[in-house]
Amino acid sequence: MDAQLGKLLDALDRLALAERTIVVFLSDHGYHLGEHGLWQKLSLFEQSARVPLLIYQPGAKGNGKASPRTVELIDLHPTLAELCELPAPPRVEGKSLKPLLENPTAKWDKPAITQVARNLNVGTLSKVDDPKKKAARPAMGYSIRTERWRYTEWDGGKQGAQLYDHTTDPLEMKNLATDPKHAGTVAELRKLLPTAGAKP
Repeated sequence: MDAQLGKLLDALDRLALAERTIVVFLSDHGYHLGEHGLWQKLSLFEQSARVPLLIYQPGAKGNGKASPRTVELIDLHPTLAELCELPAPPRVEGKSLKPLLENPTAKWDKPAITQVARNLNVGTLSKVDDPKKKAARPAMGYSIRTERWRYTEWDGGKQGAQLYDHTTDPLEMKNLATDPKHAGTVAELRKLLPTAGAKP
């Protein structure tokens, strides 16, 4: 992959197109390699939900700099539309990342939402691997990620909830969802989920 990307970028330089071409490099999902006892994708942990995202806009002040802001892949459509001076459809989701391309630390308050359906054992957050239990109803999971927190609910909270503090726990090993000290954080993040208002 690295070699093929290098060929593409070399061609942009050779054809004198690099300074008038927007380049976006991304993946559609992350990948587990045994973390949390999981393999591949289809989870709401950081290793599965986070993807590489690099954007080069000719002339942008932020080129070559990393941004600490939390963004989503649905932000690409409005971003590219704005950079190309094209109107985005009025109902398109996402928010243009152009301010972050100019200033990677610009104020940004939009969290990222991830959703996945999994067959769950009752009362657990683990995938059903027993063929006899495959008839279990799939549970929808929603996760909200801010710069500091990840909050996840399975089946509106009926199949469990998770809260991780990325300041102290970037590998998401200590679930704080039931810790009374974090009840306010859970309540605040829960309101941001697409399932807000659903009773656990």
